[in-house]
Amino acid sequence: MAVFGLDIGGTKIETAIFNNDIEQQQSWRIATPTDSYQELLQAICQQVCKADEICGCQGAVGIGMPGLVNEDGAVFSANVPCASGNNIAKDLEVLLQRPVAILNDTRCFALSEANGGAGQGYERVFGAILGTGAGGGMCINGELLNQGLGLSGEYGHLPLSAYLQQKYQLPILKCGCGLTGCVESYIAGPGVQVLNQHLSGETRSCIEWAQALKRQDKGALKVLACHLDILGETFAAITKSLHPEVIVLGGGLSLVDALVEQLPGAIATHLFAGFKVPHVKRAHFGDSSGVRGAAIIGSVNAQAE
Repeated sequence: MAVFGLDIGGTKIETAIFNNDIEQQQSWRIATPTDSYQELLQAICQQVCKADEICGCQGAVGIGMPGLVNEDGAVFSANVPCASGNNIAKDLEVLLQRPVAILNDTRCFALSEANGGAGQGYERVFGAILGTGAGGGMCINGELLNQGLGLSGEYGHLPLSAYLQQKYQLPILKCGCGLTGCVESYIAGPGVQVLNQHLSGETRSCIEWAQALKRQDKGALKVLACHLDILGETFAAITKSLHPEVIVLGGGLSLVDALVEQLPGAIATHLFAGFKVPHVKRAHFGDSSGVRGAAIIGSVNAQAE
C-alpha cells in the first residue's frame, strides 16, 4: 500500500509518497490557496490524484496543517483561514473516495520523531516545534497523548510567569491566538525579534541574531539568556506535568547550537533539585518530519477502516 503525507502550510503544500515502512520515496510542493476553501480542496485533490498516478494505485492519505482540529473534525487555522470552521477531512473523503486523516502539523512532527526519529527508544517523547510559532505533542509508546480536544501539546500558549516578566521587564504581549502573555510571543521567531529590540536595542532577524551569537556579541548573548530562561521554565513545566524522557526540537530555532546545548541547564534551573532533566535532541527528520507524521496517521487510519 502506498501512503501519502501532505503538509499544508500558510504558503506551501508539500506532498510526499511513502512506502509501507514510512520511507519517503519522492515529494513536491505547490503554493497554498488560502482565500478559497473550494480552491484549497481542489488543490489537495489534484496532489493526491497525482500521487495515485505515480504509484499506480489509490494510496492512504494523511494531512498535517497548522491550527486546531476539534473532536468534531472542524479546523481552526489562522495560517489557512479559508479552512477554518470546515470539516476538511470529511469533505476530502467524499471527493477522494477514501479515508482521510488530519492532525495539527506540530503533533505530526512529534509522532514522526517518536517513531523512528530522535525519540526512538524512549517511552515518553515530547516533540516541540520552535520556529515561526511554538507547538508540539506528547507521545507515549509511540502514540499521541490526549488528542480528544485537539489542544494537547500547545506549549507555546502556556503563560509567561510574572517572575520572568518582572526579571526582564518584558512587555506584556497579546498573542495571535487571542490570549495575552503566551510564551510563544517571546520564544518563537517573531518573539526573538521582540527580545532583541527590548534587551539590546537591536533590530535583528533570527538569522542575524544567530550570527551575532557566533561572534559572542554581548547584546545577542543577553537575548539568549532571557530566551533560555523562558524556554527552560516552559519545558520545566512540561516536565513536571508530563515527565518526558526526551524533548525533540524542530523548527528554525532548533538550528541555533547555543540554544540546544544550553537548554538542559536552563530546564534544570526551574526544576526541583535532584530531579532528572529530559534529554534534549534535534529532530532526526528535520523539515520532513511533519509530512512523515502525516503519512503515519494516514497509514494507521486506512488500516483501521
